[in-house]
Amino acid sequence: MLNTILCIDDDPITLMLCKMVITKASFSNEIATAKNGEEALKYFNTLKQTNSNSDFKKYPQLIFLDLNMPVMGGWEFLDSFSTADYSDYNDTKVIILSSTIDPEDLEKSKKYPMVIDFLSKPISKEMLEYLKDKI
Repeated sequence: MLNTILCIDDDPITLMLCKMVITKASFSNEIATAKNGEEALKYFNTLKQTNSNSDFKKYPQLIFLDLNMPVMGGWEFLDSFSTADYSDYNDTKVIILSSTIDPEDLEKSKKYPMVIDFLSKPISKEMLEYLKDKI
């Protein structure tokens, strides 16, 4: 079981479903959410400011990321999250969870070393079982 997961999606129903499925599958102790990439970066900035080294492991080990969101989409989030500003979180893995499986998006996702998979919405218990073996 993971300690913390972050779900980034602008759809409140998708976020609710993520929380529900992850909780039922006992996949994570804590589930944080953000409505877009900018909110997610603020979340990480707050973690950086408030966490001491002793509880640094409270940051998410896994992020479920939507691509198409207002304010800051998934690609912009990944571009920012890949910079030195967020190097403290280098071992955080990202699963792109999108409603469109565009082959170009799939190729683009391979340029980001933290992206370990590209899956189609909605999240499911079977998907989490598959990911348990991958993480």
